[in-house]
Amino acid sequence: MASSKVPRRRVVELKAILDSPEIARLIEDLEATRSTGRPGYPIRALLGVALAKSLYAIPTWSRTVALVQEHEALQRVLGDTPSVYAVYRFAGKLREHRGLLENCIERVLCRLRVQHPRMGENVAIDASDLPAYANGQRYVSNGGREREASEYSDPDASWGHRSAVSTRKGGGFYGYRIHAAVCTVTGLPLSWTVESARTHESMLVAPLLDQLPHPPATCAMDKGYDIERIYAECAQRRVQPVIPLRQTSAVKRGDHLSGDPDGSRLRPLIRRDTEWWRALYKRRGAIEREFGRLKHEWAMLPLRVRGLARVQLHVDLTILTKLTASFARPS
Repeated sequence: MASSKVPRRRVVELKAILDSPEIARLIEDLEATRSTGRPGYPIRALLGVALAKSLYAIPTWSRTVALVQEHEALQRVLGDTPSVYAVYRFAGKLREHRGLLENCIERVLCRLRVQHPRMGENVAIDASDLPAYANGQRYVSNGGREREASEYSDPDASWGHRSAVSTRKGGGFYGYRIHAAVCTVTGLPLSWTVESARTHESMLVAPLLDQLPHPPATCAMDKGYDIERIYAECAQRRVQPVIPLRQTSAVKRGDHLSGDPDGSRLRPLIRRDTEWWRALYKRRGAIEREFGRLKHEWAMLPLRVRGLARVQLHVDLTILTKLTASFARPS
């Protein structure tokens, strides 16, 4: 059931987002993809519902549409009240024309870089779990038969491992992972992707760095990224990695304590015993905070969609709403 109240500030924010040049351009591009026939609901209204879903932290399309149907203020901003079936069809349209959404995100990031000239100089990369909206158990019941591949409600999801957080124990989970690069100054995500939970986080460092418009000066990562390949990939892109050492045999022998910095794993150019390195690594907490905000304040979780393409669209719309709201908030 929809909420009985709509904060006026959110209504004003939604109007400012829809009136922004970047979103207006996306609406024009999506209008151009329409074929001849019945016009249907306006693209502005459909896209407005998609953005309101994250803005009001609502997990499902049906509850978002119910919210719009109950409140005249939202209806005036959107210009119409789409049905839930039209919104589901529009989500399919966004998946089909994902390139248009990516172009819009790029324009939004360009605008943010103008407002924050130092955005992207130093970044942090990490991954976070997105439990699937599905049952990933291998057996149908305790002691029962093994589940067939066609019986999994979300075959794109897979089992992976997550670490302990607060009171939650670490262990296996069934679902996806979001991999992201976040600016440590503004705390805003700059590049991201969603993969199955079995994909190791270290495999996405190079793609995330390549998605950035300009290579950052430094990239902070946790100990799970302490792999020779990661240092080589950063060196190819002229990025200085800021990663703590794992206790490998070379570290136990003390090989990292001798010799001059050469950019290798054991002797990076930014020495680990300096205040500069410690300050850069301390900023890595920006990505943990951003994951928490996206999940709990912008309805990235709980997932209520299945399939990698739908989960990716859900994440894209959530982050697009967060980015546009950062400059669309009225003063």
